[in-house]
Parts: sequence; C-alpha cells; structure tokens
Amino acid sequence: MAKQIYVNLPVGDLKRSVTFFTALGFSFNPQFTDENATCMIVGENIFVMLLVEPFFRTFTPKPLCDARQATEVLVCLALDSRAEVEAIVAKAIAAGGATPIPAKDHGFMYQHGFEDLDGHLWEVVHMDMAAFESAGSTAAEG
Repeated sequence: MAKQIYVNLPVGDLKRSVTFFTALGFSFNPQFTDENATCMIVGENIFVMLLVEPFFRTFTPKPLCDARQATEVLVCLALDSRAEVEAIVAKAIAAGGATPIPAKDHGFMYQHGFEDLDGHLWEVVHMDMAAFESAGSTAAEG
C-alpha cells in the first residue's frame, strides 16, 4: 500500500504558481524546489509537484492538456469544516483564481472549488460523517 501521494501538475510560470498557492496557505519543501519544480506540501503525506511545462514533458510522451480548455484532472481536498472550505476558495479568488461552479450543499457534504492560475480544477469539500451515516446508502448514490 502506498505511503505518500505526489500529484504532478504542469504550470506555465512556477514563481506565479508558488505565489498563488502561498496565498492559499500552502508551504513548499525547499529540498525539492529549483527552477523546474517545487514540492507543495498539502498534508503530512500529500504533496503536489508543480513542474514547469518543459520539465513536465520529460515525464510523458503524451501532449499536455491545456487545463483552461479541457479537464485533465480534478484534485479534491477534504477540509475540517465548511468555513475552511469557504476560506480557501475566497483566498484562491483573491489571489487571481476563479470559481467555475457555485458551491453545493448535499446535506452530508459541502462542496466548492476553484480553478488555479493554470486552469487546474481544485474541488474542496467538508464531509459531515454523522449526516452521511444517517443518510444511509442514498447519500452515496447522489
């Protein structure tokens, strides 16, 4: 079983991306940071490698997706409260990001999200496990 997760995302301007995610409250591991990449710390064992596009291309023979035109991945972060969800979305907007869809309240789960400066979609959720368990199997069915 895996012990850590590293999500790799291509970015057009590394310094601009670091500034954006720093404004959201994330920090970076300087050991894995240079002019080509940085390691954003999301959680104890969760990391996002922001790689400049030419460097990212060295890891795949496939063409890169323009995340402003098509969805390549949806990164979802679970937070401890609805207030934390709203706070990080507000920080993303203040730092130049966008909100492609309005917030949704599913009763057991509050969902919102943002689009970063390169068009990557970040979903941010808060799950109320007590409400989820009381909703039974119908909650998982959507």
